[in-house]
Amino acid sequence: MSCTRRTFLAATPALVLGTRLAASGAQGANDRVRIGVIGTGGRARGLMTLLKKLPGNDMVAVCDVYEPRLLQAAEIAGTTATKIVDYRRILDDREIDAVVIGTPDHWHKTIALDAVAAGKDVYVEKPVSHTIAEGAEMVRVIEASKQIVQTGTQQRSWDHWVLGKQIVDSGRLGQITFVHTYWYQHATAGNYAPVSLEQLDWKRWLGPAPDQPFRPQRFYQWRHFWDFGGGCITDLMTHWIDVVHWYMDVEAPLSAATTGHNYNIKLWEAPDTVNATLEFPKNFMTAYLGTYVSRVDDGGLEFRGDRGTLKIDRARLAFYRDDAAWASGTNAPEPDIYVRSSGDGTLTHLENWLDCIRSRKAPNAHIRVAHQAARTSHIANAALRAGHPVRWNPGAEKIET
Repeated sequence: MSCTRRTFLAATPALVLGTRLAASGAQGANDRVRIGVIGTGGRARGLMTLLKKLPGNDMVAVCDVYEPRLLQAAEIAGTTATKIVDYRRILDDREIDAVVIGTPDHWHKTIALDAVAAGKDVYVEKPVSHTIAEGAEMVRVIEASKQIVQTGTQQRSWDHWVLGKQIVDSGRLGQITFVHTYWYQHATAGNYAPVSLEQLDWKRWLGPAPDQPFRPQRFYQWRHFWDFGGGCITDLMTHWIDVVHWYMDVEAPLSAATTGHNYNIKLWEAPDTVNATLEFPKNFMTAYLGTYVSRVDDGGLEFRGDRGTLKIDRARLAFYRDDAAWASGTNAPEPDIYVRSSGDGTLTHLENWLDCIRSRKAPNAHIRVAHQAARTSHIANAALRAGHPVRWNPGAEKIET
C-alpha cells in the first residue's frame, strides 16, 4: 500500500510487511498443499487464478456439476487435474489436503462439514451459511475439529484494512455513533446464455434445496433467489458487516429494520434496492444502502466519530480530523492519513490460509467471525421478509419480533 500526507504511527511500515512475513515464515521447501476445488463458477475460478500465483500449492482436482465450468476450471488447474462431478470423490482422496468451496450458498454448510469430517482443511466463500442455524452448527463442529477453515471475507488479510482497524483502536475517531456502509452495482437479468441440460446435473446442483424445475435465472443468478442465496444483503453486506464487527468489537446487532423492492429487476425474488438499519451494542448504529441499478462509487464504509471520520473501501483509506479546517471549495478537510491499496487482498487472504495450513494457527477469517457476519445479514433479511423490525435475542440465539 502507498501513503500520502502524514502517516499513522511509526509502526506502519511493519504493518505493511506483516502479512508477507507471516505468510512465508512456516513454508518448507517441499511442503506443498494439494487442493481440490468444489464448485467452479466465476468466483472459484478467480480464486484458482490467484492460487496459481502463490508458491507451495497444487490444484489436483476440480469438481462441478456443469461440464462447461468444469472444463474451464481444469484449464486453470492444469492437464493433470482430475475432473469430478461428485464432490465426495475429492473428500475420499487421502492425497488431497484441502478444498476450496465456491458453490452456491445453500451448499456451503454440507460440503464444508463433510470436508472437515474427511480431515480436509477448507477455504469456503462467504456467506458461510444459508441460515443462522447452519452457521451455529458449523461453528460447533469446526471448532471441535483440528481443521483449518478460512472464510471469504478477505478484508481481514488486506493491509490498509488492517491499518483501519489500528486507527479505530487508537481512539482517533473518538466516540463512533454511526457507520455508513454501501455497495452499488449495475446488474441485468434475462438474455441468459443457453444451458444444455445434458451438460448440467440439475438435481445435484439443487442438492439440499427444494426440488424445482430448471430455470436459467436461478442457475445464473442464484444469489437473488431465497432457496439458494440471500440477495445483496448476504452477498455484499456481509463483507462490510464483518468489518463493522471487527473494527467495533461487536458480534451481533440488537435490532434490524430493512426495506427493499424490485424496482428494476422483476425476475429476482430478492430486491434490487435495499436499505438496512442495524442498532448495535456500544451505542452506535449502522446503515447499509445498496442498489443494482448504478455502479458509481462501488462499495465502502464510513465510520463517523466525534473526533474524526474514517472512509475506507477496496481502493483506499482516508482519515479526517473533525476539528480540521475544510479545504478551500469543499465540505471536508484534507485527510490526515491517506493510503491507496497496492494489491488484491484476496491474494494475501489465500496466502494466510496456506500459511495456517502449515502452521496450524487460526486463520484471519476463522469460522466464528464468519458465522457472526453471516448471522447479522440473516437478521437483516429476516426484517426485510417480515416487513417489520426484528430484534436479536443473544441468550436464546433467536430472532424476535
